[in-house]
Amino acid sequence: MPRKISHIAPEWWDYTTLEDELINDAARLTERDLRQLTRPGFKVVMFDTLEDFYLAEALEYIHAWKQATPDNPAGICGPVGPTQQLPLVARLINDLGISIKDGHFWGMDEWYDEHTKKEVTMEHPLSFERASRELCFDRMQKKLCMPDTQLHFPKADTAAYIKSWQSGVRCAVMQGGQGDIKNWAFNDPPKRTGKCKNEPPPPAEFRKLTTRVVDLHPVTLMQNARTSGGGNLTLVPQKAVTVGPKETWMAEKVSIWHAGLHDNPLGQRLTALMISKRLADASVPMSLLADHPNVQFNYYRGGLGQCDVEMH
Repeated sequence: MPRKISHIAPEWWDYTTLEDELINDAARLTERDLRQLTRPGFKVVMFDTLEDFYLAEALEYIHAWKQATPDNPAGICGPVGPTQQLPLVARLINDLGISIKDGHFWGMDEWYDEHTKKEVTMEHPLSFERASRELCFDRMQKKLCMPDTQLHFPKADTAAYIKSWQSGVRCAVMQGGQGDIKNWAFNDPPKRTGKCKNEPPPPAEFRKLTTRVVDLHPVTLMQNARTSGGGNLTLVPQKAVTVGPKETWMAEKVSIWHAGLHDNPLGQRLTALMISKRLADASVPMSLLADHPNVQFNYYRGGLGQCDVEMH
């Protein structure tokens, strides 16, 4: 039986091409059901308050960097979205006097300027590198912070960024949020073209993708306009540079943070169900983490919401 056509963008793959039964099963999951999706290699953690949630996220940075030594450098790959953890990271470093000189940081992604054929500059209002620096690294005491050469931000010319992953520096954890299109970083579902016209690419094929420039799904464009641009879609570039699944599988742990501010109640449930049941499908990129050996989903209880019909 052929796969369904997307309800959102017929020329793309996305979660609406899944069977209705799977989507409905996800919609029925309660908080208790979500907690019970934990299995070896996949852990579900709940937080009662946003304060505890973002502090725990910030502490993942600290724990990763504290593992780093001159002979065994280590780091974290982190997102912009969520961002609330970033000032907390800087405060913890400064107030506790923690030196992270041997630590490394990888940015997950950056917008791509189709006119210059390069990543956007830090003057762009949505620049992820600027956000990471202003909210976190520029706030750290220089005597504690790692040198700039140990901050790795993806560029349109991906060679140096990819090389940084292959340089012997251990990525202790890759953090991320989850977008409405069920992505991590900008690993969006692919377009329905060529050999992917009737079926999405096999998970094993998708996992081979490395850091690259990608076209963004219309849902991703709308979401970023809503969450970061006040709804101004004209601010949002249509392409981005993103860390790939190949680098993701080099991280010892993948930690996804659901505060309820990005993906919706259904999405927060659907990807957890698919990962727990090992239902990897490239139309739901986050589900590919079913094959990663160490994944943790972190939820703010107040952001879980419900999948009941409510008319507004």
